[in-house]
Amino acid sequence: MPFFKTSASSKKRKREDVQTQSTTQKKRTTGAQGASKASKERSIKPKRDESISGSGSDDEGSLGRVSDQEIGSSSDSGNEDETGADRRRRLAEQYLENLKGNVDEVGFDAEEVDRDLIAERLQEDAAESKGRAYRQIASTLSFAAATRTYFRADTLATTSIAVYPPYAYTVSKDFTLIKWKLPTPSKLSHPNPKPSEKPPPPLRRRPEKLCFVKGDKNKAGDRNYKHHTAPILTVAASPSGKYVVTGGADKRLIVWSASELKALRVFTDHRDAVTGLAFRRGTDQLYSSSKDRTVKTWNLDALAYVETLFGHQDEVVDVAALSLERCVSVGARDRTARLWRIVEETQLVFRGGGSSEKRKHNRHHLNGDVETGKESYGEGSIDRVAMIDEENWVTGSDNGNISLWSLHRKKPVFTIAVAHGLDPALTPEEAFAEEDLDRAVPAPPQPRWITALATIPYTDLIVSGSWDGWIRVWKVTQDKRRLEEVGAVGCEHSDRRTADGEDKAGLEDRGIDNPQEQASVQGIINDIEVFERGERGKDGLCIVAAVGKDHRLGRWKKVRGKNGAVIFEVSKTVSVLPTEGRTQVS
Repeated sequence: MPFFKTSASSKKRKREDVQTQSTTQKKRTTGAQGASKASKERSIKPKRDESISGSGSDDEGSLGRVSDQEIGSSSDSGNEDETGADRRRRLAEQYLENLKGNVDEVGFDAEEVDRDLIAERLQEDAAESKGRAYRQIASTLSFAAATRTYFRADTLATTSIAVYPPYAYTVSKDFTLIKWKLPTPSKLSHPNPKPSEKPPPPLRRRPEKLCFVKGDKNKAGDRNYKHHTAPILTVAASPSGKYVVTGGADKRLIVWSASELKALRVFTDHRDAVTGLAFRRGTDQLYSSSKDRTVKTWNLDALAYVETLFGHQDEVVDVAALSLERCVSVGARDRTARLWRIVEETQLVFRGGGSSEKRKHNRHHLNGDVETGKESYGEGSIDRVAMIDEENWVTGSDNGNISLWSLHRKKPVFTIAVAHGLDPALTPEEAFAEEDLDRAVPAPPQPRWITALATIPYTDLIVSGSWDGWIRVWKVTQDKRRLEEVGAVGCEHSDRRTADGEDKAGLEDRGIDNPQEQASVQGIINDIEVFERGERGKDGLCIVAAVGKDHRLGRWKKVRGKNGAVIFEVSKTVSVLPTEGRTQVS
């Protein structure tokens, strides 16, 4: 047996001793590192707490300052187990309590600042994101005192108008697209003129014509021709201001660059005339309606077609959209409004077709007899739609009805009948070619169609047009269950409706006997655009209307008037404070 040989049991015993010693050293090292780390955190935490509390005090000055003695006393009296987060929260609450009890030099306390600058804006943003109306502005505007400016070009009837402030785009039946620069009101250009300076030069009242493009009907067979070859029926400007889109009776949908009106892409996917266009709010997603009974969606960022929505049983004559990925369309004589949910790939159908029995008329016979009765004006076609918010919208019909709709009800919530009055009845000579007229007069006075409809999204304001010579303003009540008349734009004596819808001064004030020369708008109002001046409408409202001698979709109705457009500048109402005699803009 060798001398240096060790037994197996002693080798095993030595290995166990070495492992035990190494484990003990590791534990001691780890414990020492943890203790040093904990001591460092204890030294850092008070400094961090003091820096947080001190920075709040330095930012606000001496207002609401928490003294060191108060901090020490509160920390001594507090719980010993209080963490750093609890300490910061307690100090913040104490600081806010001190801040609420003080008033700054201007005279506003912290509660008013919080409510006016933070809470109100948060509520408005939340309401807008949820698609709910939140601003009541109809009563704060002076529509009767609105100023009017008419402008035109040498074109046929203006069929549609689109606005991207300060630019406006008009289209007409002679294949013309025109870009205008709208004038700026004097109070916006010179808000605070100095008395020592010279008076500012007079501003241009009429819009400035910047550029235009015109199509050619002789190019109808040329597929490479990048313009319209038939009357342009609708126009829309993208929210980004980069694109202008037009749709015409030639089945074409053309995307233009807004800066120079250069054609970027021509789409021929529709099988019939394009009648309506609407952009999704804040995006370049486009919806188009057509007489081929479909609604199509487009992505202008990629200049591409996306999908087609089927369901209408007649021509789709108008479409509207807001922030959510959905749109509302109306189907003319199928008398439905359809809400399309693009993501869910579903549609909700809302059926109209009601009649109004609000007015009594006498039916005269040529033999002298008078038949008294109540006339009913059936709804034959729903022609216009405009969205108030994501859950409510309004429609206009050929029987003069303006109907308020809600997402939660399949029938109209409220309807205003014969909103723009009645046309005079036809005389026997106009109705019959025979000499023997021993029969009744063909029909009583007929209601005027609603030819234009617009809203300011997420407010209570609605604007409508026809051919009675006035743009009429309506408002939605706070419970969103009724519509009320505000008045006519530019008419000081227009608000004469009673509770049952009758006029106090008779039907003459609704335009039956009034000559067109006395009206604020001469012709058929084919389209209306409304936008606010200044931040959130603090400087008033601007209404731009497209006017023509005949209807945008045909020549069934012709009236005396002019082809062009008209601008109304509506200012905020000014109320007089009785106590101090000061004027205040509401």
